[in-house]
Amino acid sequence: MTDLIIIGAGPGGYETAVAAAQRGMTVTIINDGPLGGVCLNEGCIPTKAFCHHAGVTPFEQAAERKAAVVEQLRGGVAHLLKNERITLVEGRAAFKDAATVVVGDEEYTARDIIIATGSRAVRLPIPGADLPVVLDSTDVLDLKELPATMCVIGGGVIGLEMASYLHRFGCRVSVLEYAPQVLPAFDAEVSKRLKMMLSRQGIKIETDAQVTAIAQDGTVTYANKKGKTMEVTADKVLMAVGRAPRTDGLNLEAAGIEYGRKGIVADDNMATTAPHVYAIGDVNGKMMLAHVASFQGVRVLNHIQGKDDHIRFDLVPAAVFTVPEVATVGMTEAQCESQGMDYSVYKSLYGANGKAVAMEATDGFCKLLVDNATHRMLGCHIIGAHSSDIIHEVTALINLGATIEQARDIIHAHPTLSEIFQLALHSK
Repeated sequence: MTDLIIIGAGPGGYETAVAAAQRGMTVTIINDGPLGGVCLNEGCIPTKAFCHHAGVTPFEQAAERKAAVVEQLRGGVAHLLKNERITLVEGRAAFKDAATVVVGDEEYTARDIIIATGSRAVRLPIPGADLPVVLDSTDVLDLKELPATMCVIGGGVIGLEMASYLHRFGCRVSVLEYAPQVLPAFDAEVSKRLKMMLSRQGIKIETDAQVTAIAQDGTVTYANKKGKTMEVTADKVLMAVGRAPRTDGLNLEAAGIEYGRKGIVADDNMATTAPHVYAIGDVNGKMMLAHVASFQGVRVLNHIQGKDDHIRFDLVPAAVFTVPEVATVGMTEAQCESQGMDYSVYKSLYGANGKAVAMEATDGFCKLLVDNATHRMLGCHIIGAHSSDIIHEVTALINLGATIEQARDIIHAHPTLSEIFQLALHSK
């Protein structure tokens, strides 16, 4: 018997295993597939490798570099798990009961169990969705040759990131998004601006587009906003319409674990309906981001050991690695308005920032939402160069409850892109 069993070795799983070992716990981590999970092998990391090389390196060389990056980091995960308190078991896990997990012919028991099996790409239930011409995000990352044309179904984070880097490699890209705006969960003004910028670069984007069928030759049929039937034909079709929690084969019923289409049911401590069994990361469907999975793992360890923490899962920064980048944290204007909040908008433009002008990266803006009663910052939305880095300062200040007056007194180095946030603070 071990102190903790973790099923899955993605960011949530392996980081939690290492942290648990550092806290003196013995851990058995069970993994089916390559170490590193979705993020390392078929998500965040390979996508960023392609983003980095797009428009600079030939696609075939970039694909080789991507593979090397993934292999290097996978080796790093293996090294982290070579710990005397951690036992790595390769194979598919299934519950026998709430305290026992079976892998092949072996049974493993623990006082506490964490499920961290991640997610899988999903496809629309439409005619032609399973044709060879249709790829999911994992398939696209494994391409060795660049297709001449690509139709991307889905204008969310995954769809737009891939559309952006494929376009910069030289592929002609069309994007079809069902919602009225790309990045449907993001601030509407930022989404509108990104659509305009990507369209100006040459990416064709159609919103309010309901895809109804895909033909063998790559013809995608969809209904536009006016209900008119339209078509776009491409060499390859990317289905980027979201991900589903990976619960198949776990035999959750045997452990009394409640789950559904959106994932395993878990409370604020990530505890499932089975005692001493937890679910973290994509598999609980709360927020499918690698950094969220890691911190959910921290919450579980704290809960097991009776420790309090101040992790705010309502305040999670997110970034989209298009060109330009998009970053967001906290409330959007739509959310503020739906809650009847009295707030003000503070905004600055990249074009007014010296570093941005020197970099020839003047497209974009920083938008800050501030509560008029408390003067505390509610949210920040940035579109522009290095916004994925700038957003963390705002996240820290919101997390600490800083007022706009306190934030204004923080000195920033000049000339830096982070001054864009300072410009926004002083825009009124």
